[in-house]
Amino acid sequence: MQTSDARPSGRTSWKRLALVMVPTLATAGALVATMASGALATSFGVSANSFPVAGESFQIAATRLEGDGFVQFGVVDRGRDGLYPEALSGIRSATLHHLCQSVVQNIPLLGAVTLRLTSTPAHADRLIADAHDLRGDAVFQNINIGQDAGTVRGVPGVQGTPGTFAEQASTVVINDLRQTTRSVSAATFRLPDLHLTVRRGDHSCF
Repeated sequence: MQTSDARPSGRTSWKRLALVMVPTLATAGALVATMASGALATSFGVSANSFPVAGESFQIAATRLEGDGFVQFGVVDRGRDGLYPEALSGIRSATLHHLCQSVVQNIPLLGAVTLRLTSTPAHADRLIADAHDLRGDAVFQNINIGQDAGTVRGVPGVQGTPGTFAEQASTVVINDLRQTTRSVSAATFRLPDLHLTVRRGDHSCF
């Protein structure tokens, strides 16, 4: 079905941290105020995920994704330190060929460390991914663009805020999928030939 937010290793420079955090906190504050006023709700709803996100981006790649039942609409992920506008992509049944998932974090004294998972062909039921960047060669069948998010039915139990923008398709195929996201969930996720590695350095999926 994710770019990573780099953190300084070793001792923390509080002055540098303050310079980084001020615009971040200002943006989060603006999002909260906008949500409170109801303006953001005209385009985004709350994420279908039932958990608060860590806020870290991670990568998901696949040579080919094949899905039955597809919906997409804007959501906001909630984290301890802020709010994250994302595009929710829901697929009722998805198969991912040569799946790769990676997250890179900077660890004091060690530097960059990559946690990377591979599997093929992976299969997920009721797959939900909240992404802020998605690339690939896509083909949709029976697609409705601009449908009311409160009326989509492609994935049972996954709907957006009534009156907001969404799209729905009966099937989706994406070749050379490259996705950066903050959260993924699934009712079931089968990972044949699973291989998980933790390595020093940047070994991102793409």
